[in-house]
Formats: sequence, C-alpha cells, structure tokens
Amino acid sequence: MAVGARSGHDDPEEGREQLAESPEAVTDEMSDSRGEGRGDDGSETGSGAKKPRSFWKELPLLILIALVLAFLIKAFLVQAFSIPSDSMQNTLQQGDRVLVDKLTPWFGAEPKRGEVVVFEDPGGWLEGTPTPQPNALQTVLSTIGLMPSAEDKDLIKRVIAVGGDTVECKKGGKVQVNGHALNETDYIYPGNTPCDDEPFGPITVPKGNLWVMGDHRQNSLDSRYHQELADHGTFPADKVVGRAIVVAWPVTRWSTLPVPGTFDQSGLSTAASAVSGAAAVAPGALGVAGALPLVLWRRRRLTRRRTAG
Repeated sequence: MAVGARSGHDDPEEGREQLAESPEAVTDEMSDSRGEGRGDDGSETGSGAKKPRSFWKELPLLILIALVLAFLIKAFLVQAFSIPSDSMQNTLQQGDRVLVDKLTPWFGAEPKRGEVVVFEDPGGWLEGTPTPQPNALQTVLSTIGLMPSAEDKDLIKRVIAVGGDTVECKKGGKVQVNGHALNETDYIYPGNTPCDDEPFGPITVPKGNLWVMGDHRQNSLDSRYHQELADHGTFPADKVVGRAIVVAWPVTRWSTLPVPGTFDQSGLSTAASAVSGAAAVAPGALGVAGALPLVLWRRRRLTRRRTAG
C-alpha cells in the first residue's frame, strides 16, 4: 500500500484550491444545520438574524400604558380642576387650572386651616346650578385626567376652621378662630372686608367638619350663606376631594398655593400636608413618563433574548 498516494489529484495547485475552499464549505454546512443561511443578496436570513421591532410598532403599547397610568394617577394621586367663578380671587382667577393632591387624604390626613381645598357639593350648595354637557373629546380627556370633568359638582374654597374650632366675624371686624383674629391681607380680595356683607357666629364647628370661605368675600357663597342647612354652613371633611397645591395653567400664572402665614401667627396648628414634587405634573405627562421606561425596558429585554438565541 502506498502511503500518501494521491487519487486522481496529480496537480498540487488543484489540491490547494480544494483546501482553500473547504473552510467555507464547512461554515455553510454548519449554517444550514442551524436553519440559517444567506439570501440571494448575501444578507443573513433565519431566526438568528431577526431585528427588534421598530419603535413605531411599540408605540400603541406605549400609549396604552400611558393612558392606564394617567387614569390611576387621576384616581389616586393628582387631578386637574378648572376654576369656574371669581369667588377665590385674587388667589385664583376664573379659567385657571389647578392641580389637586388626592393622595394625602388616602393616608387619613385631614384638611388644615388655611389650605385651599376642592370638595364635593355637601348638598344644597349648588342647587339650581346648571351642569354643562361635555362633548366627546372633553369626556375622553377628563376620563384620563387631562381635563376636569364638566359633570362633577365640585367647589373650591379656603379652610378657615376645622372640627372643634369656634369661628366668628362681626361687622367691621376680623374673622376670629378660637379667639385669635386672622390677618387676611395676604389673600383676601383687595377692597373686600372680612365679612361685612354677611357677619356670622360664634359657631362651633362639629368634629370632623370644616368651615370654608372664599377669598373674594363679597362674591363668594361660602359657609356663611348655608347656615340654614343641617350642618349650619359646615360640612364633613370626607367630602374633600383634595388640596389644591399649584396653579398649573395658564403658564403665566404658575404658582404654588401655600398656607398663609396668618394661620401660624394665630397660634393654631397649620402643619401642611406633605406633597410630592411629582404632583406638579399633569396626569397625562406622568403617565407618559411612567410608560416610556417600561416600553424601553421591554425592548431591551426582547433584544437580549434574540441575541442570546
């Protein structure tokens, strides 16, 4: 037997040509065994070459998550409300949009003196007030928190006294809470008197109830004008939707709504409710901000899976 004999390959150049081609042939066979190969244009085909889905295909998921988050934020965290009247001038102007903190009441915190609060009609306060009919777009936007609901009968006033307080105001005098006169020049409408149009008291606010007044005293149908009702102008604190924390629109009027210093000077407890900085963002924006990281995380995860496969 002849060791190293050739079989029909007398030309060494031909043998080198076959050896040079053999690695490519092996590679092609391995590719075929994995179900991968190359297309007619030389591009790779098969499961290992799949590209991640484009951002535009992920956009519907982003929108869906944003809407869900916006709805949850509106229900439990913060909601926008429109100011329908002049009763809170100059603190709030008609047409202003305020953001209301709805989270704090969930933890049992009650409204404090000096806070501006949104509350549901306790019964009889808005009697006879017509309810505007929203169009389809307004209905959708109000559902996700981008617009206030036109169907809700809510009011906005400043808390003057809380359960257990005694409040009164004589003509020509100042509002007094537990015998302490309030200096209201920081927020009362210029030219208004504290209560000359409707003096009241003394009234002891029942436990768990609130006494509220508008900043535009001569243009506000507040607690003073509902003393004929069962709670004598007060109402249960659980009617409060939340505390107004910031004027969000128009941008030229952007401002926070802190507790006035007079409530500290009176010696009364005015511990303000803690408010997260995120509450100063509209629910729709918070929803998008929360949805985008989730979608990007999902895309990275899918990309890693494809790469590992």
